[in-house]
Amino acid sequence: MTPKVLLRLIFGALVSLGMTAGAIAEDGPAKQLFGAQPLPTLGAPQSDGFYAKGCLAGGVALPVDGPTWQVMRLSRNRRWGHPRMISLLERLSRDAAAKDGWSGLLVGDISQPRGGPMLTGHASHQVGLDADVWLTPMPKRRFTNQERETVEATSMLKGDTLFVDPDKWSASRAALLKRAASYPEVERIFVHPGIKKKLCDTVQGDRSWMAKIRPYWGHYYHFHIRIKCQAGSPNCKPQEPTGIDDGCGKPLAWWFTDEPWKKKPEPAKPVKPRVMMLSDLPKVCAQVLNAPGPNSAAEVTYGAGGTVAAPAKAAAPAAAYAPDDETLPEDVPVPGQKP
Repeated sequence: MTPKVLLRLIFGALVSLGMTAGAIAEDGPAKQLFGAQPLPTLGAPQSDGFYAKGCLAGGVALPVDGPTWQVMRLSRNRRWGHPRMISLLERLSRDAAAKDGWSGLLVGDISQPRGGPMLTGHASHQVGLDADVWLTPMPKRRFTNQERETVEATSMLKGDTLFVDPDKWSASRAALLKRAASYPEVERIFVHPGIKKKLCDTVQGDRSWMAKIRPYWGHYYHFHIRIKCQAGSPNCKPQEPTGIDDGCGKPLAWWFTDEPWKKKPEPAKPVKPRVMMLSDLPKVCAQVLNAPGPNSAAEVTYGAGGTVAAPAKAAAPAAAYAPDDETLPEDVPVPGQKP
């Protein structure tokens, strides 16, 4: 073997080792990598992947305060989303205040600056198209930052039952859900099964909007808005449309049996849960993670004079991709006696 050939082999080996080391260094637990990003990427908005397995480019922030909304839990830095999602929240807050007697929205988690899996909580909210809104109305005064961390939302349930407390529920809450469901870009809204049942038992007249109201674990103190994949996001994976049935039949009755609430039997051997890695997400998410961002949040805060992208028109629904994706919280109410 000539020295020249030997040098080529050594160089090739070093390059190969460098590429392997780089690949390993770039990969890692996705929730830690995305949870560490303080700001979004610059450029056009794009949702990549599915609601529970993806990322967000070109996200913008909902201002912490608006005339008819306040953002809660600021320390989580989850007030980011696709511009269409942020625009919808602002519009809902205004419409509900003007037309439905709802004083204003208390907004919970939307997405992280670049989407992706979160350090705690949700399985979804990864592509900037999900948002949580409290069922507690906004007070007349502004919360302090400390209060935004500690004030608790009010559960709509009666004790530890699955049923809505009539002393807590109100027509304005039903009107707020109807208002949110009325927007064409909204694909579904998750609520606790007890809230869905309350709507089924009380809503009169037009019930077509109730097809979008989906019962799911948790969601007894807030509702979860999910909008469709938006134009300009070819890699966004949509969810199956809800159809037109009001959802008050057998599927809802199932939630009031023991089956959905049974705890899974403990495995003979403890199984370590698999952590979602960056390499599990769409390939483009590695680029999103490493893309340049703005100098400050103010530059990319929606409606605050920053250079934000204009909301795009909603994309048409596409084929089904996956079922509802929220994880089961540990503190969900267990079935109890009907009040």
